[in-house]
Amino acid sequence: MSPIRPKRRSRNFRFRARHTASPQDLGRFRREPDIPKFTSPRPSNSVRSEVNLPRDGAKEVSMSTCRQFVLIALAVSTALVCLGKPADAARCGSSPAGFEAWKREFSEEARAKGIGASAIAGLMQANYASATIAADRGQRSFGLSLDQFLAKRGASAIVSRGRSVKQSQAALFASIQQRYGVPPGPLIAIWGMETGFGSQRGHQNMLSSIATLAYDCRRPEFFTDQLYAALKLIDRGALSASTRGSMHGEIGQTQFMPKNVLAYGTGNLDVAANALSSTANFLRAHGWRAGAGYQPGEANFAAIEAWNAASVYQKAIALMGRQIDGEGASAAR
Repeated sequence: MSPIRPKRRSRNFRFRARHTASPQDLGRFRREPDIPKFTSPRPSNSVRSEVNLPRDGAKEVSMSTCRQFVLIALAVSTALVCLGKPADAARCGSSPAGFEAWKREFSEEARAKGIGASAIAGLMQANYASATIAADRGQRSFGLSLDQFLAKRGASAIVSRGRSVKQSQAALFASIQQRYGVPPGPLIAIWGMETGFGSQRGHQNMLSSIATLAYDCRRPEFFTDQLYAALKLIDRGALSASTRGSMHGEIGQTQFMPKNVLAYGTGNLDVAANALSSTANFLRAHGWRAGAGYQPGEANFAAIEAWNAASVYQKAIALMGRQIDGEGASAAR
């Protein structure tokens, strides 16, 4: 009688038992740390599979299993691409080389979304703003201590002049407070901090700055929204393609981004009264309550946080506002 041989286990069975992976395990995403004001998760550069095909015996893997694996990998790759960038978005870049091609592609998308010919023409005249990119990469003052930040921004001078402005334009600030519930202190502190009371509103071409940042791969989603807002404002005649502003495209006496101009602007923001009213309108829309405090931990501090995401900036505005409104001894502490 022939000896009884032990039943051999299928190699296919061993492969399936050890190496089957769920679709959720086939890809990973890596998020970059938050930066002041914009976040942009970026997908990982590759899709790592937990499935390793054996070096030998490839014929033992069924065709259906291979097809399933390929379909899963394709589905995950497609999902990563879709999550990383909208299907109709112009491709971003990190150098001037692709900017002209990007403008043409973006202009077609903007035209399809209803942006008018004058705004499109202005966009096509925009230049790659190298100075804006350098400024965007070099924002170091937000990493200073509060005392260092106050000294660098000239807080004592802002408070001193702010008190004088509060007295000389008392009727204007009383009208703003009555309408929006925001007292003079924080408005004047923002005005002084942003533009030195209107004396330093920037000399960069607004459209070039925002278009460059929308093209740049660092925060394209945020600045694409700002670019569409700028184009709409040009279409309406509220801005022009030659409008000047600061490095990131902020405009006016208190430095509004275009999307906030659309939402909260109350007129020509190069006029101080309009800019201050618009700033108060922004703060009220972000939860400002008349009569409540605006220091850290108080009800209205959240509205200041909405104005600028940098913690040291927020604390500086609250402190200087309190000094201007007549509380506390000095901004320099």
